[in-house]
Amino acid sequence: MTDLLAKFDRFAAEHQTLLDAGLLDPFGVVMEEVLSPTRAVIGGRETILVGTYNYMGMTFEPSVLAAAKAAIDRFGAGSTGSRVLNGTFAAHVGVEAALREFYAMDHAIVFSTGYQANLGMVSTLAGKGDVIVLDADSHASIYDGCKLGHAEVVRFRHNDAADLDRRLGRLPKEAGRLVVLEGVYSMLGDVAPLKELVAVAKAHGAMVLVDEAHAMGFFGPHGRGVYEAQGLEGEVDFVVGTFSKSVGTVGGFAVSNHPKFEILRLVTNPYRFTASLPPAVVAAAEASIRCLMRAADKRERLWAATRALHAGLREAGFRLATETAESAIIAVLMPDQEATVAMWDALLRHGIYVNMSRPPATPAGVFLLRCSLSSEHSREDVATIVDRFIEARASLAAAAAA
Repeated sequence: MTDLLAKFDRFAAEHQTLLDAGLLDPFGVVMEEVLSPTRAVIGGRETILVGTYNYMGMTFEPSVLAAAKAAIDRFGAGSTGSRVLNGTFAAHVGVEAALREFYAMDHAIVFSTGYQANLGMVSTLAGKGDVIVLDADSHASIYDGCKLGHAEVVRFRHNDAADLDRRLGRLPKEAGRLVVLEGVYSMLGDVAPLKELVAVAKAHGAMVLVDEAHAMGFFGPHGRGVYEAQGLEGEVDFVVGTFSKSVGTVGGFAVSNHPKFEILRLVTNPYRFTASLPPAVVAAAEASIRCLMRAADKRERLWAATRALHAGLREAGFRLATETAESAIIAVLMPDQEATVAMWDALLRHGIYVNMSRPPATPAGVFLLRCSLSSEHSREDVATIVDRFIEARASLAAAAAA
């Protein structure tokens, strides 16, 4: 009998090597208690969270918690059905209304996860005879959306408007075309030059979808994303996002002004064949989004903390993926997998939780420790994080010299 899991033996061996070396498991961290958007108990000790994407600190917002509790009492624990059958409750309608207001767009549709939002939108918008042109560094959910659909897929070099122009210029004139971009790329935290990319796409008659998962809440005057910050409202056809980052719960969505947008509810498989989100989740999301409409102070605190951490780590001699603080993701470049795992382990033992990332999640040959900040991180927190990075590096150097 063929073992269908044998293809993963190499990855299993790599994982076991980490455990055999006495290192903590970077893929098995358990948060025994979450104390706040910036603190959790891990391994029995209070730990500063610097890798949760809780950008706007909404997970403990009192109005959000109250809305979730009230929804459980009113609607129960779950929907047990698809949105097109029995799974649409008043809370689902409410969160879509909040999204329309937040984005100042005519239409909004909510999916059960951000992954499914990309899966559904990308696979449905472009079909047989169409072409999807996407950034080479696109998120896995975008690539999987391409696989689920029947469109031809063409990649262009990351954030390269000239290469996008060349790729679009080679397509058959009659082909429908969808250009898929991200506002902030989650691995390195770099921001897309959307103004240039969208201009190229429109010059070639393409529709544009932008994933703003890592920009919602704090980019642009209203927190709508990089497309708003770069003055592209009215130019982007579809915006996709998630509730699992700045909104502080779980779910995904898409918004648009396209007059035919609502038909997607009846033709998008990851929407119509998936049970809808529990009422408590969407009620929490609506409350959170309405808070984000009045969150200028949170945006200012997040940007201040981000700039301070970026500067502090650079001054301490760490190599960062971006020259300036482009987003709330600050990626510390590491030389190889062994060094990455060792530093991640040392940081956690020093009370700092960050994300460890390696290929294929990152570009080829890139290993990094990915930090993401919250509006609730104080100046003192940032100083402590930098100090702990320095202490962790020193502890590894001392161990190597012993």
